[in-house]
Amino acid sequence: MTGNEPYYTEYINHHLENLTFGFYHEKGIWTIAHTAEQAKNMGFFSINIDSIALSIILGCIFLFVFRKVAKSITINAPKGLQNVVEYFIQFVNKLVTDCFNGKSNFLAPLSLVIFLWILLMNILDILPLDLLPYICSKFGINNMKCLPTSDININLGMSISVFFIILFYNFKKKGINGVIYELTRKPFKHWSLIPFNLILELVSLFVKPLSLALRLFGNMFAAEVIFILISLLPFYLQWILGVPWAIFHILVIPLQAFIFMMLTIVYINQANEKN
Repeated sequence: MTGNEPYYTEYINHHLENLTFGFYHEKGIWTIAHTAEQAKNMGFFSINIDSIALSIILGCIFLFVFRKVAKSITINAPKGLQNVVEYFIQFVNKLVTDCFNGKSNFLAPLSLVIFLWILLMNILDILPLDLLPYICSKFGINNMKCLPTSDININLGMSISVFFIILFYNFKKKGINGVIYELTRKPFKHWSLIPFNLILELVSLFVKPLSLALRLFGNMFAAEVIFILISLLPFYLQWILGVPWAIFHILVIPLQAFIFMMLTIVYINQANEKN
């Protein structure tokens, strides 16, 4: 083992560990985990404070900006921030109109929130890797993970929320009898194949939130790991490899937000269709 290997391991772990709060069973106290072993000991009901805090802060920034624009909106010759806000609203509204075969005053605002919230969280990945952890360390906060969408809990939280909306539209449009029929008589209508249909349809139903969460998590977590590995290289190699990867990642950031939003619209549209 070379002298640098322990440092590399510590550096990677430092950037991949969350600031976790929970009940530390070994000592019987509520505390912040200082190691990965302590976080694991806290179990299911622990909270990743960094992911939650950054998500809330970015969500509040989104609401503040849109509220500010809404209060100062002008009809004649809009400019500046109002143009940006209107562009996003028109962009999302057109997608919903084209992809959703029904009427809903709820879906367009939901899609807009999903797209811009995920976009804001993803943008944190292009900040210098050590910037936010360094600032937080000055306030005694260690293990600060600065990319909420690389935390599977955040992604699952959003996708499970979408899942319940899908269920709501299913029952609203088809009723209980229609949902039962869809689960038991598709794709094969013969009564003897009801158990087989039920397995297929339930798997298809539960895969939807999993696909939303895991796709976003996989792409953003992998990108974060690559940035960490590049930062361990000599300085001159960091620029050679880091700049092209950062430019490519600028395309990935809005793409992942767009995919999550589009799949949400498509899944809700499927739930809204009659049998």
